[in-house]
Formats: sequence, C-alpha cells, structure tokens
Amino acid sequence: MGADTDYEARIQELKRSLNAVILAHYYQESEIQDVADFVGDSLALAQAAAKTKADVIVFCGVHFMAETAKILNPAKQVLLPDLKAGCSLSDRCPPAAFKAFKEKHPDAFVVSYVNSSAAVKAMSDVICTSSNAVKIVNHVPKDRQILFAPDQHLGRHVMKETGRDMVLWPGSCIVHEIFSEKKLVQLKVQHPDAEVVAHPECEQAVLRHADFIGSTKGILDYVVASPKQKFIVVTEAGIIHQMQLKAPGKTYIPAPPDNGCACNECPYMRLNTLEKLYRCMKDRTPELILPAELQAAARAPLQRMLEWS
Repeated sequence: MGADTDYEARIQELKRSLNAVILAHYYQESEIQDVADFVGDSLALAQAAAKTKADVIVFCGVHFMAETAKILNPAKQVLLPDLKAGCSLSDRCPPAAFKAFKEKHPDAFVVSYVNSSAAVKAMSDVICTSSNAVKIVNHVPKDRQILFAPDQHLGRHVMKETGRDMVLWPGSCIVHEIFSEKKLVQLKVQHPDAEVVAHPECEQAVLRHADFIGSTKGILDYVVASPKQKFIVVTEAGIIHQMQLKAPGKTYIPAPPDNGCACNECPYMRLNTLEKLYRCMKDRTPELILPAELQAAARAPLQRMLEWS
C-alpha cells in the first residue's frame, strides 16, 4: 500500500468518526480533490458549506474560503490543513486601506469579491464570486454607484458584461495576472484547432484572445459540453484534473505564465497536501477562529449573495 493510499484510508476513517465533510477547491492537488466529498469553485463551496449537516468542515482551499465556511456555520468546527494558505487578492486589500477607500465613496453600494478577508466582507453590501458576479451586479439598483473590490480585472469584465460603471479597487491575483499574452499567442499558432478558455481575473490583453471567459466551474462546464477536442486553459492548472475526469478524451494545454514555468500554479493552494489534510483531521488543528461580531457582520452580505444567486 502506497503512502497516499494509506493517508486516504485514514482520512476516510477520521471523516466517519468526526462526522466531517471535506470541501476542496478545483485548484487543490489532484490527490486532495479525489478524497474530498465536494469539489467546486468558490460559489459552489460556499453553497455546500451553507447546507452541510456535518459537525466538522475540513476546508482544502485558502484562508478566505475557510473564513466563509465559518461565517456561514458559526457553531461548527472549521479546519484548514495549512493556515499559511492565503490569497494574494485578499492580502492586497487590507481592511484599513479598504475602509479609507470606501469612505471616499460614502453613498456607493459595495460589491466585494469572495476573495477578500472577513473584515472586508463585513464592510460590504453583497459578496460575489466569478460565477455570479454579473448576476449580482445586475441586482444592484440602477441609481446606485457601485464600488467593486478587490479584483480590478474581474471588475472590468463585469463592467463590460453589464454596462454598469464601477469604481474599482486596484487589486489583482498573482496567478492570473502573469499569464503571458505573447506565449498565449504562440500557443494558438502551434495549436490552431484549440479553443482558449480563460478566467476573468486575467488581464484584458489576455482575455481578448479567449473563445470563452468564465469562472473555474464555467470553464469546466464549457470544455465538457464543447464539441472541440483541444483547449488552451488560462487559469490555475489544478482545474485540468477535473477536466480529465469529466471529459477524458480531450486535450488540455495549460497556458504558461510570463516567468519560464510550464504551467501556472497557485503557491498558496499548493501548500495543502494529503499528509497535512490527514494531520489536521487527526489533531483537529489548525482550526479557523473568528470573533463572533466579525462573523455576524460578514454573514449578512454573504447571505445576500446566496439569495441573489
């Protein structure tokens, strides 16, 4: 029996004894995706967290995702394999700076991307994900100015799709901002029969070459349904595992970033490993703890997102 198989068996035992559910993001390593009860994007994971009957939620993703699960389940224990699994988008929008930014637009309706801290969520009117951002913004009363944070590239994409003018916080994701337009064009020349599928967190110069723009779940659904057989995937390469499972006969080419690597992986997502998942369940630590007042303040905009979705 291999080490991974041994960990998988122990994790299944702990899951039963703890009455735990394992939620994993598409960007997790394939071994974690395979042992999870539910694999999805940020919206689907928030919905799964809101509905779960488990006593313990083990979140294989990054810190803000575990925070979201805790906010929606204040009485449940939320475990995260590695507390250092942060998010560049969230880190680039510090609560104090966001508060000052918001004060410059006192009458604005604040739409915050789920890739933000609990403190930023608490200062928001509604939360969105890349799956539902267009729908959420279309819900905002037409006479209200919109302040959108923290991803400026997603914000510009939403502005284009909705026709709404928005004030954008100047944030971006380290994974999606370094895809190379030049290398993408070279790939398109090498593979003229491939479609380009891209995440809206990418820069506009990259998105203009895409045949389809959508969330990780949207991209997955698109490639599975498409009659095309080859795709250049312009998002974190972890999603390719699910593509191979759901449409195994097709070819998936990870778009390279502008730093010499073969594909683009989120360094924070990859901090979680099968061994860390096992140990966090065995020891019931690290646990995600949030002050009750902060949870309550952040819950309202999250609940509004779930209602509007």
